[in-house]
Amino acid sequence: MKNFSGTKLIAALFSATVAALLVASCASTPVEKPHALRTNQLLDDDVVPVELSYLGKTPGEQEKIVRTFEQQPPLIPHKVEGMRIDFKLNKCLGCHDRPNYQKEEAPKIGDSHYKDRDGKELNHISMGRYNCNQCHVPQVDAPPLVANTFTSAKQ
Repeated sequence: MKNFSGTKLIAALFSATVAALLVASCASTPVEKPHALRTNQLLDDDVVPVELSYLGKTPGEQEKIVRTFEQQPPLIPHKVEGMRIDFKLNKCLGCHDRPNYQKEEAPKIGDSHYKDRDGKELNHISMGRYNCNQCHVPQVDAPPLVANTFTSAKQ
């Protein structure tokens, strides 16, 4: 019976030590308030965001934007407001499609965009690549929302 009570004592001392260490570590650990991207409380009125302008205004009047990593889709260097893309019309094709790019002096759509999912060559852009803004995005001069230390591998 003596060993049984000795075991209980050791277990109680161990539990008390662990509890004391846990309390001490919590007391010394600084608690950082979570940081959200939302600038106001959920119940407050929404703050109207500042309207930012696109880096380029009219297509063809600006330089291409340098890519920052391998296989990055080219960035759109001009505004895209009013350039409709829907099932019946894709305004991007007016300048960048094979029949038009030389006359418009615009970058040609990549050859991969003229292949179906099985790799078969098509006469027209694949519907899987039809929504240009899915990968290609216009750029605005905006400060980053969060700190970023990214540097291009090409630099």
